[in-house]
Amino acid sequence: MQPQEIAQKLYEFCAENKFEQAQRQLYAENATSIEPAHSPGMQTVQGLDNIIAKGDMFQSMIETYHGGYVNEPQVFGNYISMQMGMDVTMKGGQRMNMEELAIYEVKDGKIISEQFLY
Repeated sequence: MQPQEIAQKLYEFCAENKFEQAQRQLYAENATSIEPAHSPGMQTVQGLDNIIAKGDMFQSMIETYHGGYVNEPQVFGNYISMQMGMDVTMKGGQRMNMEELAIYEVKDGKIISEQFLY
């Protein structure tokens, strides 16, 4: 698949909160997920199984999901960017709005890296 096709499929999965399905279908087995150094409790990982486990861990930290959004993707060469956000109450915490810019790199028809900026 070309980056534009991957971007559209990724957008559709994310808009439906089907993150694991997106990862299983669109990511390379050795993909990397990069978090900012200041990220509380999340870490950079390598490998599809570790990326899925990281997503499961994040979901387990959410007490209530109140809503979210994902903006249309932008494609520049082999890179895809999307702005995303969610309104959540974390377990043992307060309700908060989270926003991030996600940047994906595509190579050989698969996502080889994702990086989150927030």
